[in-house]
Amino acid sequence: MDETQKVLQYLTEVEEAAEDVLADKQQIVDLDVKRNRNREALAALHRDRDEADKVKVCFGNMFIKLPRTTTKQMIQKDQEQLDKEINDLRKRLKAKVNRLNELQGKPELTGYNLSPLSTEELKSINKILGR
Repeated sequence: MDETQKVLQYLTEVEEAAEDVLADKQQIVDLDVKRNRNREALAALHRDRDEADKVKVCFGNMFIKLPRTTTKQMIQKDQEQLDKEINDLRKRLKAKVNRLNELQGKPELTGYNLSPLSTEELKSINKILGR
């Protein structure tokens, strides 16, 4: 019975880790959908400049008229918040995937912890290369 309990506990840990990874992936997808909707809204606000100063904004199941500039600012702040949340989730997801691989006895993913060059680093490289 003791061996059965160990196997059951191991499988439970692996299943919980996998569920955690899948939940984070789904949350990233959901936030990305919202981010794309915001991007579409900003494009529509930019495209339709000749219309009235106020625009209708949907909050839940209500439409409210707000000034165009206020609406743009709200959407841009929401975009920044969504970007931050998505980046945080992606960083945590890397650790969770590594934990899942560790539980399954698989090697850690190589190259998975790479991060893109920052703007300053990219400028420095371009300067060195003479671009």
